[in-house]
Amino acid sequence: MLFKRKIDLLLVLVIVLVAVFLFTGISSNWDYILPRRAVKMVAIIVTGAAIAFSTVIFQTITTNRILTPSILGLDSMYLLVQTGVVFWLGSGSIAMMNSHVNYLVSVGAMIVFSFLLFKWLFRRGENVYLLLLVGLILGTFFSSMSSFMQILIDPNEFLIVQDRMFASFNNVNTELLWVSIIIMGVAFLIYFPNHKYMDVISLGKDHAVNLGVPYEKIVQRLLVIVAILIAVATALVGPVTFLGLLVVNLAHEFIKTFRHNYLIVVSILFSVIALAGSQLIVERVFTFSTTISVLINFVGGIYFIYLLLKENKAW
Repeated sequence: MLFKRKIDLLLVLVIVLVAVFLFTGISSNWDYILPRRAVKMVAIIVTGAAIAFSTVIFQTITTNRILTPSILGLDSMYLLVQTGVVFWLGSGSIAMMNSHVNYLVSVGAMIVFSFLLFKWLFRRGENVYLLLLVGLILGTFFSSMSSFMQILIDPNEFLIVQDRMFASFNNVNTELLWVSIIIMGVAFLIYFPNHKYMDVISLGKDHAVNLGVPYEKIVQRLLVIVAILIAVATALVGPVTFLGLLVVNLAHEFIKTFRHNYLIVVSILFSVIALAGSQLIVERVFTFSTTISVLINFVGGIYFIYLLLKENKAW
């Protein structure tokens, strides 16, 4: 009953933020302003749900609350693709000018990279921790390559790449938004048959295997779902590195349970609150002088340091 009350409280806060975002500050031209704000809000909900959901799954697999799917190198892969397209083809190429092509190239590159990485490691019988190590190394390599190419390209073209380095909901393509929703829906359908194993997997590999969970098979399937969700969210609006870490840990502290029925819902609600609140601050307080990812990463980075200090004190 207590969980339900807390979820209801968060749901009310989400509704209030959505209403404030959609309806405040509109003096005229409702038919022009409201649909555009509605598209932003749908994009916020879709992105928030994808990042929160994937982070819950990822932290359950790794049994570690200070890790996020970004450690797999997908954010760095996205920036490498954007920088590489400008470096090799130019900012006027169809891969940059056409949002549909850019979306398909970005999502395709991240998903193919994930599949190859998972297939190579799991075929060798390696564990999740080696996957994290390899992902971290490749992510660092991708970031270094991106930085190298950014130094060499024309400063005017670098500004175009720079726009892709930060998440933005200001120019979300409606058609791509629907494509993202469909892909996410498929990922959720793949996930639901495996939901019953999540509470057991959170106990660790040994306990899960002893309790009869087909651990390797389930983990591989869940990692594919994580890769798809992160790829879709990143390609749609850009990378938001610390959002998942922030909202999932807040969800843990808020409801004090590891039951995924509640944890997933609360994490998604916190994610929507964080994104909607940050977008309001960016638009109404800073008047677009900063980006939403800067606010999220600033708060998330501070919270990450707090978690590290907290874990160190616990030891």
